[in-house]
Amino acid sequence: MKHKLDSHIDTIITALNAVREQKPLVVNITNYVVMNNTANALLAIGASPIMAHSSQEMAEMMSFAGALVINIGTLDSQWTPRMEFAVEQANINNKIVVLDPVGCGASQLRTQTSRHIAQAANKLIIRGNASEIIALAGEEGRNKGVDAQDTSESAVTAAHHLAKKNQCSVVISGASDYVITPTGQVKLQNGHEIMQQVTGMGCSLSALAGAFAAVGEDTGLAATAVFGVAGEIAAEQSKGLGSLQPNILDALYQLDEKTLIQRLKLT
Repeated sequence: MKHKLDSHIDTIITALNAVREQKPLVVNITNYVVMNNTANALLAIGASPIMAHSSQEMAEMMSFAGALVINIGTLDSQWTPRMEFAVEQANINNKIVVLDPVGCGASQLRTQTSRHIAQAANKLIIRGNASEIIALAGEEGRNKGVDAQDTSESAVTAAHHLAKKNQCSVVISGASDYVITPTGQVKLQNGHEIMQQVTGMGCSLSALAGAFAAVGEDTGLAATAVFGVAGEIAAEQSKGLGSLQPNILDALYQLDEKTLIQRLKLT
């Protein structure tokens, strides 16, 4: 078991160094609420974000970008075909798609769109809260909006189903985080409960998953570990919700290998 844990830690550190060295371009089709947050999170970790929503440039963008992040948070009839076209271009260029199924289960539109995108992507990471993952897998969740009404543990079975069905990685965010692949799972217990009260935390994690996927870490493990540790550090330094967001950006920017190893809680 120790050898396996060491292997995971090595993967995380190698991926973090690679993002900072390569500065991969990550294309984001994301919601209006979190565009600034996710762009700054990508910059803080060392990646290069672009918020591209036009189909007119998507084929060109995906020819040289490292990954595509799709966040359905402010979904409407104009965004859906753009997302579908972007996935097509990602497939053509053999690029990974990170799907953030925001509010999946809260409406038929969100659930059906999320499932369609998941099925369409050839290379995929799904990152959501427990309720979103359960709804995406087709089990009955208790999602009343974008906030999880279920525990991370309750979504593990649904995540394994999605991972095998789509041959992808699934990241469940919550009090505990799970990274589930068709062949196994990792549990991480970093972060802080205050993060669940600030909008855009999961969206930032999804964006970071795109950055790490662009340099070859295509499970979401490195992004989940790095963001969890950064959130934990930021919570210790914050007086409340308002200061958490900028403190997370600072923690991402300053995070080093020693701090990561010391703080990482991974099983």
